[in-house]
Amino acid sequence: MDKVVLITGAGRGIGAATAKLAARRGWAVCVNYLKNRDAAEAVVRGIGKAGGRAVAIAADVASEADVVRLFQECDKALGPVSALVNNTGILERQIRVEDIDAARLGRILTTNVVGSFICAREAVRRMSTKRGGKGGAIVNVSSAASRIGSPGEYVDYAASKGAIDSFTLGLSKEVAAEGIRVNAVRPGVIYTEIHASGGEPGRVDRVKGSVPMQRGGQPEEVAEAILWLMSPESSYCTGIFIDVTGGR
Repeated sequence: MDKVVLITGAGRGIGAATAKLAARRGWAVCVNYLKNRDAAEAVVRGIGKAGGRAVAIAADVASEADVVRLFQECDKALGPVSALVNNTGILERQIRVEDIDAARLGRILTTNVVGSFICAREAVRRMSTKRGGKGGAIVNVSSAASRIGSPGEYVDYAASKGAIDSFTLGLSKEVAAEGIRVNAVRPGVIYTEIHASGGEPGRVDRVKGSVPMQRGGQPEEVAEAILWLMSPESSYCTGIFIDVTGGR
């Protein structure tokens, strides 16, 4: 098996759904997690029981040293990555911009933006045909918030995802001739635990009326878009965005 995908933040939500779907489609999966070892190992066990191959590796994407170690351990356990899913993203409690401090901004931007850059750097070093690699795919998990702005709730999170959109475009053009495709998905309101981090576990049900399809999305629906962007079926696509938002 030479299809290896590293998925950051893969112990739960969209990351876990993507890990499971990737394994079913023949990928060896590196399940990255930060603190919840039990959840990550449960994903790995489920993949193993279904006949797949996976490993759980703890690393904080906000730490450059951790990211370097993460990729090195993945190399040893599964082989060099042929796909990266930059899925890790954090937000904090709902707040207005007038009440945000620099410490909060630093936490969000370091994890959501710097972490994605450093993970992509390590992936490019392994994938680039210019460096002797075989090419590959990078899929960034952005958010519909990058278009909407999340006023009164998470303008800082939305701004971090706006940066991911720009990063996706720039990197896609930078490495297109080196066999690497870089794309992104922008989920809308999806039933995951991230809303509890913002202080409103039931947020999806509150806002789903503003979605044309009149419902929240499931992590598996986002995973399908991510897998398509990783696959040969999207071989002529780079620098594109798939909005998984129910029309919002």
